[in-house]
Amino acid sequence: MNERGIVIRSTGSWQEVRLRDGREVQCKVKGTMRLMGLRCTNPVAVGDVVDLSLRDDGTALIAAVEPRRNYVIRRSSNLSREFQIIGANLDLALLVVSLSQPLTSTTFIDRFLATCEAYRVPAAIAINKADMLHDEEDGDELLDAVAGLYRTIGYTVMATSTVSGEGLEELRALLRGKTTLLSGNSGVGKSSLINALVPGVELRVGRVSDAHNKGTHTTTFSEMIDLPGGGHVIDTPGVKGFGTIDFERTQVAHYFPEIFAAGRSCRYGDCTHTHEPGCAVLEAVERSLIAQSRYASYLSILEDTASADDKYRKPY
Repeated sequence: MNERGIVIRSTGSWQEVRLRDGREVQCKVKGTMRLMGLRCTNPVAVGDVVDLSLRDDGTALIAAVEPRRNYVIRRSSNLSREFQIIGANLDLALLVVSLSQPLTSTTFIDRFLATCEAYRVPAAIAINKADMLHDEEDGDELLDAVAGLYRTIGYTVMATSTVSGEGLEELRALLRGKTTLLSGNSGVGKSSLINALVPGVELRVGRVSDAHNKGTHTTTFSEMIDLPGGGHVIDTPGVKGFGTIDFERTQVAHYFPEIFAAGRSCRYGDCTHTHEPGCAVLEAVERSLIAQSRYASYLSILEDTASADDKYRKPY
C-alpha cells in the first residue's frame, strides 16, 4: 500500500514518518536511493516529504523523496566532498549562539548564514544565555555589538534566556506557524530553549565543560517537534564547525549581502574582492563599512573552495 508523509525523526538507520492521517510509522530507506546519492550521507532528512510503501509488519520502505523547496546542508568533514542535509522544506533557520560559556565564533555564524543564503532559507539568530552576559563586565556591550552587526546586515536577532525568560515571547512569535530548523554549537542551549517553548517535551540538557568551555552533545538525532501555537521546530545535534559545500568561488560574495551590495561598485565585474584595484569591497572594509570579521569569514570560504578544488582536481 502506497502512502505519503513527512519525515519527523531520523536516527540514521531508521526514519520516522508522519502520514497524512496522523499515524507515525518506522521506515527504512530503499537501497537504490542510497546509491543515487553517494555524496550525501543521508539521502532522507527531517522535513522531507516522502513516498513510501507500507509493510504487513507495520513498518514501511521509503521509495522516493518529493522535490525539496529548500534545505540546509553542511560538509561532513574538513575538505570532504560528502555532505549532510540537516533539514528540508524550511520556513526559517534559527541559529542559536552563545557569547559566554561556550563562545560561538563569528566564523561559525557567518558560514551558517552564508549557507542559508545559498540555499534560499531565511535565517535569524538567537543570542542565548543573555542573563550570563548581563552579569559579566562588558557583557552587554558585547551583546549589543554582535546583535547590531547582524541586524545592520538585515538579519533578525534576539537575545534570549531560559533563566530569566528574556526574549522567549518574541521567539514564540517568530516561530509560530513556521517549520524552523534549530542549529548551533553544542552547549549553546538549544534543548533548553525547546523545553521552554514546548512544555512537557523534556529534552535532555547537558552542561558545559569548565575545562574546555564546550558543551556536551545532548541531541543525538534530528527530530521535528510540534509547537503549541502551531508550527514545528527541527532539533538537530550540536556541531563543532560548519563546513560549506559546493560553493562556486565566483558566487561566494553573493552569500554575504553587504559584500554583494558593495561589490556592484567594483571596477571589474569579476572582482574577487581580494586584491583588485578599484575594489569597492576592500574600500568598504578599510572604512569599516563592512565588518573585518565578516570579510575574514568571506576569505575563509574562498580558501575552502580553492583547497577543495586543489584536492580533487584530476591530473592531466
